[in-house]
Amino acid sequence: MGRREVLSGKAKFGIFGDGKELPQLAMARAFQNGDFRSGYYRDQTFMMALGYLDPKSFFHGLYATTDLEKEPMSAGRQMGGHFGTHSLNEDGTWKNLTEQKNSSADISCTAGQMPRLLGLAQASKIYRNVEGIEQSNFSNNGNEVAWGTIGNASTSEGHFFETLNAAGVMQVPMVICIWDDEYGISVPSEFHTTKGSISEALSGLQRDEEKNGFEILKVHGWDYTALIHTFENASDIAREQHVPVILHVTELTQPQGHSTSGSHERYKSSERLEWERENDCNKRFREWIIENGISTEEELKKTEREIKQKVRAAKKEAWTEFLSPQIQAKKVLVQLLDQAASKSPNRAFITKLKNDLIAIEEPLKKDLATKSRKALRYLLGETSPEKKALQQWVDNYIKNGEYEYGSHLYNEIGNKATSIAPVPPIYSEDAEEVDGRVILRDNFDKLFTKYPEALVFGEDTGNIGDVNQGLEGLQKKFGKLRVADTGIRETTIIGQGIGMALRGLRPIAEIQYLDYILYAIQTLSDDLATLMYRTVGKQKAPLIVRTRGHRLEGIWHSGSPMGGLVHLLRGMYILAPRNMTQAAGFYNTLMKSDEPALIIESLNGYRLKERKPDNLGEYCTPIGKVETLKEGKDITLLSYGSTLRIVEKVAQDLLEVGIDAEVIDAQSLLPFDLEHDVVKSLQKTNRLLVIDEDVPGGCSAYLMQEVVEKQGGYRYLDSKPQTLTAKAHRPAYASDGDYFSKPNAEDIFEKVYHIMHESDPQTYPALR
Repeated sequence: MGRREVLSGKAKFGIFGDGKELPQLAMARAFQNGDFRSGYYRDQTFMMALGYLDPKSFFHGLYATTDLEKEPMSAGRQMGGHFGTHSLNEDGTWKNLTEQKNSSADISCTAGQMPRLLGLAQASKIYRNVEGIEQSNFSNNGNEVAWGTIGNASTSEGHFFETLNAAGVMQVPMVICIWDDEYGISVPSEFHTTKGSISEALSGLQRDEEKNGFEILKVHGWDYTALIHTFENASDIAREQHVPVILHVTELTQPQGHSTSGSHERYKSSERLEWERENDCNKRFREWIIENGISTEEELKKTEREIKQKVRAAKKEAWTEFLSPQIQAKKVLVQLLDQAASKSPNRAFITKLKNDLIAIEEPLKKDLATKSRKALRYLLGETSPEKKALQQWVDNYIKNGEYEYGSHLYNEIGNKATSIAPVPPIYSEDAEEVDGRVILRDNFDKLFTKYPEALVFGEDTGNIGDVNQGLEGLQKKFGKLRVADTGIRETTIIGQGIGMALRGLRPIAEIQYLDYILYAIQTLSDDLATLMYRTVGKQKAPLIVRTRGHRLEGIWHSGSPMGGLVHLLRGMYILAPRNMTQAAGFYNTLMKSDEPALIIESLNGYRLKERKPDNLGEYCTPIGKVETLKEGKDITLLSYGSTLRIVEKVAQDLLEVGIDAEVIDAQSLLPFDLEHDVVKSLQKTNRLLVIDEDVPGGCSAYLMQEVVEKQGGYRYLDSKPQTLTAKAHRPAYASDGDYFSKPNAEDIFEKVYHIMHESDPQTYPALR
């Protein structure tokens, strides 16, 4: 029925769980309160078995109804087949996750659910083995299992293999269920998997008496008795022993093809099609029910008729409920158009729009918005009350629509990070000057003491206290689970953080260098950054990602891909502190709030001396606010991170030639300058230069749009606004490579001087 709704045009796209129903029933039997699912878009039967999805809400998902009560998975923001449960109350506080069965919100990306699965499982290990964490809403002594589901073809993805390796090393309570129908869309298994069988290919992971690993179980997807026993066995192993399990479910079918975009008859042989008809798990289950005397043929036929009637009624009711708001809005709009037409010399044109709208029996919101906005074009220059009423209707309708489809990119309730009051660092008169890394280290010490649920992990993070000693000695104090080393695997480091944050912990995931974050960008962008948006505020993962970057040496150790991050990670905060005091303040602010963020520490600042504050762990650097480091009257210089130190020095050199520059530290890139302090600077200086070490058109272009367009800075400019960036190529190695690849002091000086020369060539004669 869902497929027919797509083919009729009522739904845009459909992807279904047909052929995978029976193992999902067995999985639902083994799934307990507190457990978490991290799955993919075939699991509709599982969600129905848990009671989170019914036929009517299923169709609301197909139609993309924007009412969260009717479409509880994503209020129409995702395609049908993407499932999640609600972890948060209306005020943004946590529900008791141990009293419900939980599903982390799905994403479409194949195997993209795997990294977070690792963290969901690791949370149980933390809750079982780390003392002092308040776990009443989140865990029962770590007895929860994280269940992953994935199609056999998607096991070809790197995310799958990286997650498996990490889980085997870490020994966490994870069950990975592989639904195997021997195809990946139209491509058979032999093109996807070594030996044509994922369980055979992974046989080397099987644990034995001497070495840890996975328990690997295999079962036919049509054998209900075996499925029940196998899933219960997998649950017991993971739950009690914290041993990960691979559960390979074979001989499943895909009876109507991958999705509504195509038919399986195009690529399957007649023999395969016949086998699927005979061995579909529902057919085999039906035969088993009759053979075991559970029900008769006549009783099952009666049940099937009743089910079809129920689903048809649910479909009809869902479509009626989907249309109802638009039909009501259509009545109001038709009346407004009629009234506006009656007073307008363009009556004929507006009446045609009205009649076209009347002819649309099943209007979408787009139809109403399009007709009403076009009508306003025919009312240009008119001032009637009828026109004003139509304008007001359009404004409200667009505003409501944008909210329905655009809310909750960031936290909208509770303790959002931008509302945390700034607390300045306090210094004694004899404050000690220490390496910047010491401020970070001692601040982390305070945070881990204050927040027992806080933990940090990454490559070289634990034993040696990170490559720059910002965590020196903390593993010895707080233990190997709270200050932990990981393998070299950036994607699942982020996945650990997402999963643990979904379960109430406060993880800090460390990516050793900013360049390496590109390994994890898909998980950060598609999963973490979209989580609150795609659940309409019903799930949160307040993960802090810690990294370091800017101005080291070499192509893969000195990049600043800030423009890419700013655009790909909308939904996260991106913070680029100029020194370690500011960085520590950002960590303190974020720990008081509940949102994901990326903090990029200045790589060449760990050994620079800074005064040590007295209130470590308490002072808070504000998010969304710039800081003016030097006031001036001739030009505004906007920068951030390591480059800012060069800008500050150049500003002093410029005074020698009579140029008084104002220097502003952007520091918070997402969000940027919520109080519009940069435009206040432009009102004084009337000139703007944005300086950063990203490529041309990167983060500097983003900042330029924020200041010139969004803040309206163009109104105060006497010279064209300009940027000074790194070259388009990756930065070359060594000091000379840095000098000729990224903005240096001479570049900045000459750029500023040239801007002043264009403005006043007599006072500032040409330099070169």
